[in-house]
Amino acid sequence: MDIPEPRYAKTVDGVSIAYQVVGEGDLDLVFVNSPYLSDLELGWEWPFVSSLLRGLASRGRLIWFDRRGAGLSDAVSGERLPTIEARIDDLRAVMDAVGSERPILVAMEDGAAQCFLFAATYPERTRALVTFNATVRGLWAPDAPWAWTEEQWTKEIDGIERGWGTPAYVQNLVSWIFPTRSDDTEFVRVYGRLLRHALGRADAVAANRMWRDTDVRHVLPLIQAPTLAVDHAHIASVETEESRYVAARIPGASFAELERPDLDWAEFFAHFDRFIASLREEEAEFERMLATVLFTDIVGSTERIAEMGDRAWHQLVEDHHAIVRAMIGRYRGSEVDTAGDGFFATFDGPARAAKCARAIIEGVKPLGIEIRAGVHTGEVETIAGKIGGMAVVIGSRVGAMAQASEVLASQTVKDLTAGSGLVFEDAGEHELKGVPDRWHLYRVLQ
Repeated sequence: MDIPEPRYAKTVDGVSIAYQVVGEGDLDLVFVNSPYLSDLELGWEWPFVSSLLRGLASRGRLIWFDRRGAGLSDAVSGERLPTIEARIDDLRAVMDAVGSERPILVAMEDGAAQCFLFAATYPERTRALVTFNATVRGLWAPDAPWAWTEEQWTKEIDGIERGWGTPAYVQNLVSWIFPTRSDDTEFVRVYGRLLRHALGRADAVAANRMWRDTDVRHVLPLIQAPTLAVDHAHIASVETEESRYVAARIPGASFAELERPDLDWAEFFAHFDRFIASLREEEAEFERMLATVLFTDIVGSTERIAEMGDRAWHQLVEDHHAIVRAMIGRYRGSEVDTAGDGFFATFDGPARAAKCARAIIEGVKPLGIEIRAGVHTGEVETIAGKIGGMAVVIGSRVGAMAQASEVLASQTVKDLTAGSGLVFEDAGEHELKGVPDRWHLYRVLQ
């Protein structure tokens, strides 16, 4: 996998945010990392981070960035720290720069707080949320018992100011956050190098002060996006209780706890892939809707072409198309496709579709041609941006059964248009090619 050079997005307050785009596919995955691991270049050199990045990039278009104050992005002022609202603009600026309209947000630790606020503020731009050891509040409170006290934060910040990036500091940090790797000297060495490049001492102090002052608990019930909250039992940066709290407060969220100590992300991606599969199934359900489909085509077109010649036929077809489109618009239908001399349109009401078909038949008679039409109401779905599904197949087959100047409709259309003034004549039962069972059809007379 080729690692691209970093690019930069500019926020509304003038901050430059470094980002990368890796991979491709129909999933946009925006990764909001922990500032402790945030360096677009060295992140690829530490297996713990790079295996996560590569796993995400193999599943879609991965967009990740260095948060303000970390890695290659602009620093923040220790005197005037940016609000979390300003920090969610970092996320929006990167999304806009790469043309990502509605990605899945993947967030680690306090990066999740940014994503929660973003998802609540911009639900139309959030497809889903996946969090890893998410945190929503930094400072202890009676209803946030997992968080650190003021004394614990003071001790942590003092320790950063005295020893940030030193071998002893890095070893202590690994022993706390990654206890199963505390004896792995190479793991500790590479982590320390990434840590020093991700944050300078003042930046690390600022990052901890921002984490300490964060509280987005109030937005959790407002999040509409499907959410998976994952916690790793062997990474101690965030208490499992907080991840459970997140999952319990976001409507419909799922919770998964990882138990394997190897930190190779395989267990995480097993949960991630199941979540994405369920998301796709859910979205496929949302793309289904009840609609009435109308199919028309000119009867005897092959013979007419032979009689008239190509040039005259082409003009006739243009005149036919103009009439059909006018009628579809008049009856508030939507043209879906045109193939040769045939039309496929959808309507949100079966009576309008049937009346449109009759109007087209009368409208094209002065051209010296006849059409046939089929109407059916059923559940359609959007497939790769196009209308499809069994209802479309049935409508097409019903249209193919019609004779010249005839509109055939399914039993469903007849039942749904009771009281509309339409007159139907029984056309008997028929087998429709490729469609199970026999279908009762009716002629629409007027």
